[in-house]
Parts: sequence; C-alpha cells; structure tokens
Amino acid sequence: MKRREFTRKSAMASALLCAMPLSGVAAPGSSRAIRKGIMWATIGVGETIAEKFDAVRKAGFDGVEVMSHMNRDEVLAAAERTGMDIPSVCNALHWEYPLSHPDPAVREKGVDALVHSIEDAAAYGAGTVLLVPGRVSAEVTYDQCWDRSVPAIRKALPVAERLRVNIAIENVWNNFLLSPLEAARYVDQFGSPFVRFYLDCGNILLYGWPEQWIRILGNRIAKVHIKEFSMHLANTEGRGAGFRAPLLEGDVNWPGVMKALDETGYDGWAITEQSGGDTPEGLADMVSRLDRILES
Repeated sequence: MKRREFTRKSAMASALLCAMPLSGVAAPGSSRAIRKGIMWATIGVGETIAEKFDAVRKAGFDGVEVMSHMNRDEVLAAAERTGMDIPSVCNALHWEYPLSHPDPAVREKGVDALVHSIEDAAAYGAGTVLLVPGRVSAEVTYDQCWDRSVPAIRKALPVAERLRVNIAIENVWNNFLLSPLEAARYVDQFGSPFVRFYLDCGNILLYGWPEQWIRILGNRIAKVHIKEFSMHLANTEGRGAGFRAPLLEGDVNWPGVMKALDETGYDGWAITEQSGGDTPEGLADMVSRLDRILES
C-alpha cells in the first residue's frame, strides 16, 4: 500500500473509532456498570468445564473468558446451567502458530486458528477474541512481525466482521507494540471497528503505565485484563515473579486505571488473569479484591 493511501485509511479508521459513542460513563463515586470475569487458565477449582464454571459462579464472577478449541457443546452446557456469560475467547494457538513466523505454512495455521477462535466466540455469544499477533525475536525482526501479522489478520477479518466478533490485540511480553501510540496505529490501519485492543494492566508495567495507555487507546479497547504486578518481586526474584502479587498488593495504580476507564466511557468487562484461584476461598478473595478495584 502506498504511504499516502495508508495515511488516509488510518485517518479514516481513527475518525470512525473516535466517533463511537461514549456510553456508560460513571460519575465520581457512583457504581460502575463494568462486569467481573475470570480467565479460564487461572481457574484452579474443579476438573470439568461444568465444575469450573460452577466454582467461579459461586465465588461471585459474572463470566468466564474461555480458551478457543474447547468442546463447544460442553462450554455451552456449562454456561447455560450456571447462567455464566462468556465475554471473550482467548486464542489457544497464537503462540504455537504465530502470525509473525518466517514459514508461511505456520502463519496459515495461525490464520486458521484465529478463524476457529472467532467461530467459537460467535457460538458462545462472546464479542471478542484475544489475539497475540506475533513476537519479535533474534530471528524475527520488528518490521517483519508487523509486515507478516497484518496481512494474516486481514485474512480472518471478513469472518470477524460477518460474525460481529472483535479481534482484540493484547499487549504481552512479545517485544512488539511497545507504546500506546504504536498500538493505536497498528489497530487503526485495518480500518475496521472489529479490530481493537485487549488491554492487560499488569503486562504493561515493565515498559509503561496502564492509565496512559487507556487514555490514548480510548474506544479501541474491547476488553481489560485485571492483573497485578510487583516491580519489587520482579527485580528481586525474576521478572515473572512480579505476577505473584495479589490484586491491590502490587504497583498497578488501580484508582488511576479506573479513572482513565471512566474518562473513555468503558463499561465492558474487567477480567482477572491472576494467580490465587486454586481454592474456593481464593476465588472469593479475588472477587472481593476486584470489587474494591472497581469501586476505587
């Protein structure tokens, strides 16, 4: 695509996203319409899909972000029996078949996995698929990750638009999209309201502040992961140890995050991706801490 045409399309996409209505803005001190969800991989209670759904329902969650490529009939049956919603689907294969891979055959498998994830989401009534678009490494340069992942996502986009499911790009430790301005540009280039962003509050802390990302990304944000991170644990025990901090005991500025979400009109889901859900008591404690965050 020529630079002039790219700039024009990016501007059109930005205008479209910025024109979307800001619904559900809460006044200071009022309750928020944001609902509480939990990421499937963090549910340590129960063996079957039904048992896990029942455990998080009893703890006080409103919904579960499931993985793609699960047994659809079992997921639907568990959701119907418990009354739990499924707000989003995490693509289970985006690390195995990254859209930035040097081998076109691997990238094609990644596209197939993304399409399957979108179809899962549509079957569950979920509005969003979480996607890690690729990763930068010594073998995959930054520009290659961009140039390979974009056309791959474009292949799946017609399915997302037809089924009205958002493809939401998540910020993870993949050495890619390291600033909110760049993340916004990446999303905008598709010129579609069905390519958006999945903001993970804890993942950002090594290279930014979630409240700043929220204000810049605005209505591009489809979903939010509520995850804590401790810089002290990361610096003393290794980077990954930072995620061991319970909610409200790390370095995420939760009042600042909630204020920024209010300013953008976000009224969707707050989905925990947090350790500590290995017992019923742990799940209940997580809900209690999430409530305190949403009330901050």
